Amino acid sequence: MGSSARIVVIGVGNEFRRDDGVGPVVAALLRERAEDRALVPNTVVSVCDGDPARLIGLWEGARLAVVVDAAHAHPGAAGRIHRIELDAERLGQASTTSSHGLGLGEAVDLARVLGRLPERLVVYAVEGSDASLGTGLTPAVAEAVEPLADSVEDEILRHLGAEAGGER
Repeated sequence: MGSSARIVVIGVGNEFRRDDGVGPVVAALLRERAEDRALVPNTVVSVCDGDPARLIGLWEGARLAVVVDAAHAHPGAAGRIHRIELDAERLGQASTTSSHGLGLGEAVDLARVLGRLPERLVVYAVEGSDASLGTGLTPAVAEAVEPLADSVEDEILRHLGAEAGGER
């Protein structure tokens, strides 16, 4: 398969800012699981600090990009997961509230202008409650990690099923 069949999972965040590290923690869990059972072929799991140029470089040429990031919501519920799906027709309209200075929305806007968007982008945004300096997730966000990793794996399988069924 060529690079156009690639699937990327990107855990976005800073593991030294408490709940902001949820993306890298989910990526680490997916890598750990891959030791026991292989990931779908051509699936790459990466970690990124949220820099738009790095995000674009990681998802460029992908059929499916799944991004896991911490988010702030007001009012918020720590550990609540939001799933946002964008296909090629809607990618230029993305807007998320990232916990980083430059967010995913800016990366999507820049990638659209540069013609470097993935075919399909799915974002799992996890509401956090503590982005202070320090390591370790708060209990509510930590409880979301395992089901979130399950959701990412299911997302990949649904994508492959849709492709096999001719929906894409």
